[in-house]
Amino acid sequence: MAQPPILSWENLGLQQGGRWLFGGPNQDNIDLHIGPRDRLALIGRNGVGKSTLFRLIDNRLEADQGQRKMKPGTRIVVLEQDPDLTGHATLMDFALGGEHPPEQHEVEAIAGQLGIDMSRESKGASGGERRRAQIARALAQDPDLLLMDEPTNHLDLAAIDWLEGWLERYTGAFLVISHDRTFLKRLTRATLWLDRGTMRRKEVGFGGYEAWEEQVYAEEARAAEKLDAKLKLEAHWLERGVTARRKRNQGRLEKLWQMRAQRASMIDTAGTAKLKLATEQDFKSKSVIVADGISKTYAGRTIIRDFSLRIQRGDRIGIVGSNGAGKTTLLKMLTGELEPDSGTVEIAQTLTGVMIDQQRSLLGEGKTVRQVLAEGGDWIDVRGVRKHVQGYLKEFLFDPGLVDTKVDILSGGERSRLLLAREFARASNLLVLDEPTNDLDLETLDLLQEVIADYEGTVLIVSHDRDFLDRTVTVTLGLDGSGKVDVVAGGYEDWVAKRRQPVVGKAKAPTKAAPPPSPPPPRADKLSYKDQRDYETLPERIEELELAIARGEEILADPELYTKDPQRFANIMRGIENARTEKDAAEERWLALAERVEG
Repeated sequence: MAQPPILSWENLGLQQGGRWLFGGPNQDNIDLHIGPRDRLALIGRNGVGKSTLFRLIDNRLEADQGQRKMKPGTRIVVLEQDPDLTGHATLMDFALGGEHPPEQHEVEAIAGQLGIDMSRESKGASGGERRRAQIARALAQDPDLLLMDEPTNHLDLAAIDWLEGWLERYTGAFLVISHDRTFLKRLTRATLWLDRGTMRRKEVGFGGYEAWEEQVYAEEARAAEKLDAKLKLEAHWLERGVTARRKRNQGRLEKLWQMRAQRASMIDTAGTAKLKLATEQDFKSKSVIVADGISKTYAGRTIIRDFSLRIQRGDRIGIVGSNGAGKTTLLKMLTGELEPDSGTVEIAQTLTGVMIDQQRSLLGEGKTVRQVLAEGGDWIDVRGVRKHVQGYLKEFLFDPGLVDTKVDILSGGERSRLLLAREFARASNLLVLDEPTNDLDLETLDLLQEVIADYEGTVLIVSHDRDFLDRTVTVTLGLDGSGKVDVVAGGYEDWVAKRRQPVVGKAKAPTKAAPPPSPPPPRADKLSYKDQRDYETLPERIEELELAIARGEEILADPELYTKDPQRFANIMRGIENARTEKDAAEERWLALAERVEG
């Protein structure tokens, strides 16, 4: 028999900025019930109100309508994204504060397991130290309901593993917002989905969420078609693109696995960085960064020891390891920002890099989206191609109507997405990403995966996001803190597998990074005449549509066109949108046929 909820919100409605964020006259109000042992994932795009819902649950915010009920004695604790340590001299002072101050010995016990010195001054603490202190404070309070907002941000892999183990043993309920797919799949048992002002619940963990989401969108599309609601479909262009994007990314994963297999053949049996190619001269001509025997020592401790690596054009390199293991040091040496103590790093003269790091405050206060992207104009130069700023916004999952919105009022995740849009527009052949997944929602992560896969240059990624690394990198550099750097063809799981069972003898091709759970593929079946024809002709049609889009964008690059002939400008814009829609549908259709052919 199901136990009664420890907390409920019934008929919840909330207005923000003159509009209904939840509920209201045009949509259903929200009903929320949390049981004593619930393990809930809270899913939704940036800006839909996930963090706001947290504040309503723990009574920090009043709703405009609805009734909140809570079982007497229920202790709610929030693990926020950015804890405010103002007024606390040390991390321990911070940990002993809050509504339910914990016992110091409880804090010390958890802090010891997390490897954090709680006597450290708050003012100089790093993001990882602040996050560990906050975790120690939250868990030591023995909550009945734990609300976690991006709990894995700023944590290294060892700390994430410890937190997952603690939560598996935890006897209370939790509700978590996270972009970390691996974390969500391992821990959640039910999913709350915030979408366009309403909330759906399904008793499946995050592992089943994407299939559920696609099913909902497909049902909505069929209903809209029956009602001939063309305008409604156009209003939800983003939702319609979700399924197609994920299917395209599955195709990109196949290409990634092929690249990993090629890289595996270049790595010697010990998994070191002595890379081999059919001809050494060919390998050298493709190299963009060559590290030879580099080492670095700080305060008598060797961070990197005798490391060599040739990075080729098009490589996607992931760097993983615990905090303090030397990830940033290695990254800075490979990009020429830091000189090694010994050894050399040669960087191709033609290499021009773009760095996207954890500091998302570079957008400028008081500026609009248009000013950030296009310096106040209507056009943006995207790696040599002139694009209308509103069309470019759509490529990064923004409503084009936000073009004149102030950046200050965007959510943290939206600001991160805007920064990505700006930086990806710059001409470059080296992309350096330092913890790029922080503050991004799951659909933006799908987009980022797509952009990285299509990027023609070389990519260096420092990240703790295990699923993201498995989906993007061809080679993983694993640091264990001793100075040694493992070089593994593949992603995070391939590195873990190597650490558990070192390979002896001939190097094996890496295993495929596990894609999202899906039912077993159907057996290959015979195509009808129409299906066979589509399978053979659609690739050519897709190329034609890509060419048409490029030609249209080239015409729109004329800054005087809109003034001279606004009707032609509008017609070309409409033609580009139609071509993009047809191209997405063609790609989805061809991928579905390819799955049947390849079985």
